[in-house]
Amino acid sequence: MVKPFPFIRNHQYNFIKKQVDLLERACHSVTDPKVVESVRYSVHFNIMEAFPGADGLQKQVLEKASTLRAEGEFRHYLHSLELYLTEFPEVTGKQLAKLFPKNKKLKLPDLTAIDYRYVTYLGWVDIATNKLFIVYRLNGQLAGIEGRYLPTNKSVCFVCNRHAEVALFTAVTRSKPANASPDYYKAIGNYLCVDSEVCNKNITDVTALDKFVREVVGTHES
Repeated sequence: MVKPFPFIRNHQYNFIKKQVDLLERACHSVTDPKVVESVRYSVHFNIMEAFPGADGLQKQVLEKASTLRAEGEFRHYLHSLELYLTEFPEVTGKQLAKLFPKNKKLKLPDLTAIDYRYVTYLGWVDIATNKLFIVYRLNGQLAGIEGRYLPTNKSVCFVCNRHAEVALFTAVTRSKPANASPDYYKAIGNYLCVDSEVCNKNITDVTALDKFVREVVGTHES
C-alpha cells in the first residue's frame, strides 16, 4: 500500500473542516434539496479553489468532501484527512534559543506536548517578561518574533479572525528605510489570541500572519 503524501497544511485543514461542517448542517437541517445541492456545489468550489496546484490523487481526496451525505461520513472523512497533514517543523530548545539569541533566559513552551500536524505557528507567553513569542515558517525557514503583549478584553484576532481572548501584540520591525537614521524605530501591533493552541485550531488563512511576519523580520516575498 502506497503511503499517503502529506499536502494539507493546518490552516487548510481547518478551512476544509469549516466547509464540511457547513455541508453537514445543511444536510441535517435543510429540507429543500435544491438548497442542499447549492451548498454542496459551494463547498466543492471553495475547497478546490484553496488547492489550485492539486494533482490527480489530491483532487480525489478533496473532491470527496462535497459528496458526503450520511451521518457519520463527515467525521470519518475529516479523520481520514489526518494522513495527509503536513507537519510544522519539529523544533528543539536549542533551535528556539538561536531564534531569540538576546533572551538568555528564554522560557520555552512544552515541546513534548505539541502535535505538529495542527500547528501553523508556535506561540507562547512569558508572563515574567511580559513578552509573547511567535515562530513561523517563512520561505522555508523558521522565523522568530518577540514582542510586548497587553491583555485586553475579547476582540477579533488578526490571525484566525475569530472573536476570542486577545492581547495587543507589539513587535519592533527589523527593516529600515535606506535613508533611516541610526535610532530609527518602528513598532507594529495587532490583536492576537493569547492562547495560540486555540488560534491554530481556528486559522483558515495565513495571509495576515505571513504579512505581519514579513513586516517585522524585513523579508520581502520571494
